[in-house]
Amino acid sequence: MPAEIRQFLIGSDNFGVLLHDSATGATASIDAGEEAPILEALDKAGWRLTDILVTHHHGDHVAALPALKARFGARVVGPAADAHRVPEIDEGVREGDVVRVGHLEAEVIETPGHTSGHIAYHFRGEKLLFAGDTLFSLGCGRLLEGTAAQMLSSLNKLAALPDDTRVYCGHEYTLSNARFALSVDPGNPALKARAQEVEQLRAADAFTLPTMIGIEKATNPFLRAADPAIARQIGLSGRSPLEVFAELRERKNRA
Repeated sequence: MPAEIRQFLIGSDNFGVLLHDSATGATASIDAGEEAPILEALDKAGWRLTDILVTHHHGDHVAALPALKARFGARVVGPAADAHRVPEIDEGVREGDVVRVGHLEAEVIETPGHTSGHIAYHFRGEKLLFAGDTLFSLGCGRLLEGTAAQMLSSLNKLAALPDDTRVYCGHEYTLSNARFALSVDPGNPALKARAQEVEQLRAADAFTLPTMIGIEKATNPFLRAADPAIARQIGLSGRSPLEVFAELRERKNRA
């Protein structure tokens, strides 16, 4: 396999991820929230950091950029729309741009909603998506800078990717997301099975990620806002998917 991945926790629930091209030795960190865990992961793998792919500007995703840039001279790629809020950025990218890590190629997908400039990286050849804080397993990011319409559009873009795309997200939120999902989609057998799996994984202190696009389409209520059963469950029968999505997001905020 030309692409290798290491996933690890940063703090209590942030995920760090390293992507390595074994053909060239190039290694990218997806976001960079804290230097020490990233250095530890690099050391264990025997890799040297060459690139940092930033999904959005929040501190728990960019705080270590200056230190890592100084240590490795790594190229920092991030959203052009938020270049002024990403420290040490070398290359700002937009929808449809291609980012290379060695021989590996990612298409940039603009996914505003959580932040106005949020982006995701889709490595089609490797069937990988690095979604940041837009899509979580069984959930989605809070609308801190964007609108419900923007977030729904962003999620629909990601849901349109192939079902066998592996999805790496920014946080280990799946257990709490599963409990909320069951409250709004209680009759979904795929969701019930996934929730049980998540309970078992977390009880064993194991990660619930990566997930897959196909799994999320079957279980994630935020990707299922057009499902009449969910609309009925939350008292919005006959309303638009956007109205259902906005209500789901508001309920999750209060959960």
